[in-house]
Amino acid sequence: MDNVKILAIVGMSGSGKSVAVDYLTDQGYPKVYFGGMIYKEMEKRGIERTEDGESEKKFREQIREEEGKDWVVNQVIAETKDLIGAGQKRIILDGVYSWTEYKTLKHEFPKSLTFIAIVVDKHLRYERVAKRSTRAFDAKAIRERDRSEIENLEKGGPIAAADYYILNNGTISEMQESLSKVLKEIEF
Repeated sequence: MDNVKILAIVGMSGSGKSVAVDYLTDQGYPKVYFGGMIYKEMEKRGIERTEDGESEKKFREQIREEEGKDWVVNQVIAETKDLIGAGQKRIILDGVYSWTEYKTLKHEFPKSLTFIAIVVDKHLRYERVAKRSTRAFDAKAIRERDRSEIENLEKGGPIAAADYYILNNGTISEMQESLSKVLKEIEF
């Protein structure tokens, strides 16, 4: 895996992770989406996705309980290795949720992996989530989602242990500029 670089983008809901990932995939980098593993398995099991994301949330917690906290990350590792086997040298990981996933990825790709946390002041994050065109949440719902993700999925660990932080309190172009600086620094 010489010369392979993998970026894992982490952050709380509404932080701008998807905007960062879209910016990177628009540049031609392939991504492996953690949520995609959940969606594929839900489809296999005939579980409908609800617009409010509640079915996904329940299933995400359920599968980790039934199959182990590392189930999703093991699917991601397999897909990432397939991309590397196909000649990809730069890969984006979208949606690392848990401390177990963080540790497993760091063990599997110790020299290739860099974590970037997208962070934003809470009040701005809540405003942005409330204004989303899809999966918008009111303040009460986003607080509950935060609590659930931190307590049940250990989402805070990967954010706290990130290699780089991008403060996303400004415009999209400012965030993209900050991300580009990190990419240049790590020679991505």
